[in-house]
Amino acid sequence: MKFNTKVIHGGQQTDPTTGAIMPPVYHTSTFVQSSPGVHSGYEYSRADNPTRTALERALESIENGARDWLFLQV
Repeated sequence: MKFNTKVIHGGQQTDPTTGAIMPPVYHTSTFVQSSPGVHSGYEYSRADNPTRTALERALESIENGARDWLFLQV
């Protein structure tokens, strides 16, 4: 992919629930857990969330695979 295409489409995957091409923005603060501390990838939005993951993948694509976005891991 050339740079302009990467900026728009880089790192994107279709949403498995809806099939949406553009990643949705998740406004939730907590996610369902089967028991305390047992979750399926996301537990609390401050720690990590699908919207942040989509942004990290897009930035990673623009940087040709470099995952140096430590500022996102607040």
